[in-house]
Amino acid sequence: MPITYIATDPQTGQVQYRDRKRWLWLLSVVFPLLPFVGMAAQATSGLEIALGLPLLISYGLMPLLDYLIGEDENNPPELIVPQLEEDRYYRWLTWATVPLHFVALIGCAWWVGTHSLSWWAVLLMAYVAGTDSGLGLNTGHELGHKNNPLEQWLARLVLAVPAYGHFTVEHGRGHHRWVSTPEDHASARMGESIYRFALRELPGGIRRAWQLEGERLKQEKRSTWSLHNTMLQSYAITALLQLGLIFAFGWVMLPFLAVHNVVAWWQLTSANYVEHYGLLRQRLPSGQYERPQPHHSWNTNHLVSNLATFHLQRHSDHHAHPSRRFQSLRHFEQLPQLPSGYFGMFPLAYVPALWFRVMDPRLLALAHVQGELTRVNIDPRRRDEIYARYGKH
Repeated sequence: MPITYIATDPQTGQVQYRDRKRWLWLLSVVFPLLPFVGMAAQATSGLEIALGLPLLISYGLMPLLDYLIGEDENNPPELIVPQLEEDRYYRWLTWATVPLHFVALIGCAWWVGTHSLSWWAVLLMAYVAGTDSGLGLNTGHELGHKNNPLEQWLARLVLAVPAYGHFTVEHGRGHHRWVSTPEDHASARMGESIYRFALRELPGGIRRAWQLEGERLKQEKRSTWSLHNTMLQSYAITALLQLGLIFAFGWVMLPFLAVHNVVAWWQLTSANYVEHYGLLRQRLPSGQYERPQPHHSWNTNHLVSNLATFHLQRHSDHHAHPSRRFQSLRHFEQLPQLPSGYFGMFPLAYVPALWFRVMDPRLLALAHVQGELTRVNIDPRRRDEIYARYGKH
């Protein structure tokens, strides 16, 4: 049975709340083990193509379940949120997920290293492992926003699996500051394909993270290359893990890990692309950008995919209130809403013409945009084309 939280408001009286998804959040914990479903399918059928079953589940079954089961717009009462945030059960869920990402990658590497697979099956397994480690970036995202040493270390630990140790620095101190502005390389612009976006986002994130961490260490009078560099701490774990896999399973690990790493990074790029596409914070008379608001992020309340991603898709509340834990994130009315969960939106983004057809009209129809292109973050290379089609200079 769900736990009942009780609080008393001096004006309205007693408030009770049960998180009916309390045990369903375990899906976020076990979902990283999905590659083992593909291994079991190959072991049972003898077909190498069965290794791709996790991809079919992620990008076929999950969007279907999102469509059939629909959305959950329920919010915890604000009076209850302090109790909900202090409930250590939810923290244990994120903590328990960290070692499972190591288990998943090591399991995939073991399967590749100990079975005679075709070259394409090795690449397929690497792709599956990479999409799985992309979920590790999501776990690191949840942990990296918390201001205690244990969760900060757990974030660096799980980010070591896909060799993305700079993410917490870049995301927390870079992306959250500049989100939904032309200055942010991790915010996609209207008319910009995901492939062009990746050319900005991937190198831009690394450069900005090194700059930010270097500035922090300089203030502490430490060297950028010291052990106090949090990115180097994570990268050191990556080196131990991935060199250990090469030593254990041979040179086949080189292409396997290369594809795995790139695919995991691509998963984060895909998330960044769909989360802020075309959204723009306005400049204030002071010249500064307005504070990030819920309508500066695309949101989705689709139940199943949110249960598998620690509520990542309630992204609007996250950017407005980044310290909130996943179980407390809220739905708001009149938000930019994606038509599907991320598992459905990623494949749509991979076909730019289809993405533009679906998302551009949705972007321009937003309540705070209403077709006004000056309220949209537009790709400068396509500005004239977009104005010619949708408006006037």
